[in-house]
Amino acid sequence: MIDLRSDTVTKPSEKMRKAMYEAEVGDDVYGEDPTVNKLEESAANILGKEDALFVTSGTQGNQIAGLVHCKPGQEVIMEAQAHIFLYEAAALSAFAGVQIKTLDGDNGAMNPGDVEAAIRGDDIHQPETGLICIENTHNKAGGAVIPLENMQKIYQLSRDHAIPIHLDGARLFNASVASHTPVKEIAKYTDSVQFCLSKGLGAPVGSIIAGSSDFISQARKWRKRLGGGLRQVGVLAAPGIIALEENIQHLEQDHENAMQLAEGLQNIEGLVVKNKVETNIVLVDITNSNRTTENFINLLKEHNILTGAFGPNIIRFVTNNGFTRNDVNNVLLAAQKIVNH
Repeated sequence: MIDLRSDTVTKPSEKMRKAMYEAEVGDDVYGEDPTVNKLEESAANILGKEDALFVTSGTQGNQIAGLVHCKPGQEVIMEAQAHIFLYEAAALSAFAGVQIKTLDGDNGAMNPGDVEAAIRGDDIHQPETGLICIENTHNKAGGAVIPLENMQKIYQLSRDHAIPIHLDGARLFNASVASHTPVKEIAKYTDSVQFCLSKGLGAPVGSIIAGSSDFISQARKWRKRLGGGLRQVGVLAAPGIIALEENIQHLEQDHENAMQLAEGLQNIEGLVVKNKVETNIVLVDITNSNRTTENFINLLKEHNILTGAFGPNIIRFVTNNGFTRNDVNNVLLAAQKIVNH
């Protein structure tokens, strides 16, 4: 089965499984798990941040950041199609007691002028702006890389207004590889950053949040409050270490496969690739194929290919570790057969 529903479907390698079995462990709530400590230290160093924290998921990491940065009754600015807004069950409102102000972006990137205009002034009728969130790569924009210049401008105005910036970098390393920019250079325009170990990096579970030592100290308490204080969690951190040491280099192949897939799908009559493919996500409009999204997905499944709907008439293909150039050809052959019949 070729699974292109997400890059979360990757399975841990044999090396990761062996590392999990052999991991040296301790009680992480007491700060005594050496494998977790090694992962957090390595992640902080890669990101250029003072400290880092292992969390159960990207959603938990984003929520912890909001809880640390914000006070109840404040407002958080983010792009209108942001993952935090669309796919995290209104958790910022439920947990942090804040409301979200969305801005229409261009390919996932907010206009700095729009961001500045959205920052609330000193008015008793309005909430204070407590946080600005950026997503890079941007999922709904088809894995688009947010330009570094855009992040720089938003960061500068955030300094002018004394508002922190959180980066939802679930696929941060995809952005880094695609733009040939070190993650440290991207992360320096943030106060906190979250990235997933369990997506393209291929670990079975977990994410990292990073920031100042004070931020992580507060984040650790919020993680505990949310039930994320785990014990001998080195068995989960061990594959994360391998992901950072060995799997970043595989992302470029994922991107190349996505571009090959997009080129082939675009050449099939009735299919239209809707995004500029920069990383590992391909969004395909099947409106002119004379099939419904559900029908098209089910027919792909009959060809042993799994994909997912991503809006009306849109199917998302996400290349991931283990997906080969031969798999690209098989997907294209199946899509051509479905359109022809």
